[in-house]
Order: sequence, then C-alpha cells, then structure tokens
Amino acid sequence: MWCVYLLRCADGTLYTGITNDLSGRLAAHRAGRGARYTRGRSPLTLLHSESAPTRADALRREHQLKALRRRDKLAFLDTLRGRG
Repeated sequence: MWCVYLLRCADGTLYTGITNDLSGRLAAHRAGRGARYTRGRSPLTLLHSESAPTRADALRREHQLKALRRRDKLAFLDTLRGRG
C-alpha cells in the first residue's frame, strides 16, 4: 500500500511526498536522509496522510496536492479537521 503525506517544516513550509513505508520515511526525513528539501528544516510535523492502492495512484494524488497553492493546502487540511 502506498501513502501520500504532507509535512509542516520548522520554517512553516509544507512538503508533500509519497512512500510505501510512512514510519520509515518520516524517520529518514527526521534523520536528514529524506528529501533534500526537508534537510535542515526540522522538526517536521506530519499533518496528513492518505492511502493509495498503487504507486501510480499515489503519484497522481501527490501531483494534485503539489499543484495547490499554500493557502489551498491549508484550507484542505482545515476541512479534514472540520474547521472548513
């Protein structure tokens, strides 16, 4: 099972990625072995994750989320938390 996830970095920026091992990927990000973007931006907070049946589906969803503006990503997260 694949997973699409959103992180908040210490500098307030948002990072979107995919993985088939969420806990391992988060540990890699936190250890500085994840994406170059997240290195030096710790601590990282997992804001959202969702399952995808295939890698192709996860990549499609990642692309959709990355295409959103920051304010739209935050609005999306608010609706998930019932604040939208």
